[in-house]
Amino acid sequence: MSESGLVCDEHHCMTCGDDGDPMTIVRIDPARGLALCTDESGSHATVEIALVEPVQPGARLLVHAGTAIARLGEARAP
Repeated sequence: MSESGLVCDEHHCMTCGDDGDPMTIVRIDPARGLALCTDESGSHATVEIALVEPVQPGARLLVHAGTAIARLGEARAP
C-alpha cells in the first residue's frame, strides 16, 4: 500500500496511475538518495528513492522511469 492508503499492485500504482516495474533494493546510498535495485530477471538499476524513504535493503518498490513511486507488499497501518 502507498502511504495514502491506496493499494499498489505488482505493476500499477493507484496513487499516480503510472505503470511500473517491481524491484527489490540490494544496497542504498543515503547521501545521494539512490538505491541499487534488482528486478525479477536479475537485472540491476540505480533508482531514486526520495518519494518512498525511509526504505531498507530487501524492500520491494514499484519503479517507473528510474524513480521509486511506491513501496510494495506493506500492510496498511491500523
